[in-house]
Amino acid sequence: MSFVENLHRDYGDFKLDIESWEILDEGVTVLWGPSGSGKTSVFRILLGLEACPGMRWNFQGVDLAKMKTPQRRLGVVFQTLDLFPHLSAEENILFAARARDVEAKKAADRLKELTEILQMGSFLKRPASVLSGGEKQRVAIARALMGEPRLLLLDEPFSALDQELREESRKLVQQVIATEKIPTLLVTHDQRDVEALADKVTKIRDGRLVST
Repeated sequence: MSFVENLHRDYGDFKLDIESWEILDEGVTVLWGPSGSGKTSVFRILLGLEACPGMRWNFQGVDLAKMKTPQRRLGVVFQTLDLFPHLSAEENILFAARARDVEAKKAADRLKELTEILQMGSFLKRPASVLSGGEKQRVAIARALMGEPRLLLLDEPFSALDQELREESRKLVQQVIATEKIPTLLVTHDQRDVEALADKVTKIRDGRLVST
């Protein structure tokens, strides 16, 4: 298991107050709560994008909280996806490989694997700017997985898609997680995400965990 302890942060008008929290080391842990409940702040702290002195994050005997963001080796898909619009799908994915110092041959092999798993062959060479929402999401997932991360972190990954695409994307993400056997943390406000993907649900409200 992955254990987060002493996640406390005072924002002035809002406080995060999480004494301890367990994230599964296989399957999907969902952090579920309404807008303003603290989900995004938790997400950013786990990534190392916001400081949280005193926090510990024990992952297989390693305290990730002591590491800088790149050393934590977390695969991340943000709600906004954040692709480079002028680069092709393939170039976006390989950019992540270079940023994580993945050797060229290994990166090429990994790209081939992910292209097959995520069914990206038809649009791999197209600029990200012309891809559909579902295609962009697949590229963002492939980019997150390129460096063989310890965990996959997904921040409201379906919220920008229409209802039909959301169902399709949930199934795809479920398949990818099972194929890759990667522990995943999904942050969402959508009950349907919980129903479709969760192996463990933690509800957050007003900066506190109310069920685990």
